[in-house]
Amino acid sequence: MIKSGIGIALLATFVGLSGCATKAETIGTAGGMAAGAAVSNGGMMGTLGGAMLGYGAGRAYEDKHR
Repeated sequence: MIKSGIGIALLATFVGLSGCATKAETIGTAGGMAAGAAVSNGGMMGTLGGAMLGYGAGRAYEDKHR
């Protein structure tokens, strides 16, 4: 029950972020979230940490390729 609630919260966050983020930031966030979930075996902190790192990588990519 708790994991499904976390999943719904993450999905809602991702949908909200996709409305105001660039394509590179959105792809970085999704990739980071998937990698963080895989590394942490579905743990919340690993998933969120991966999403934050992915967002940062997407933002850096976007800044570099403007």
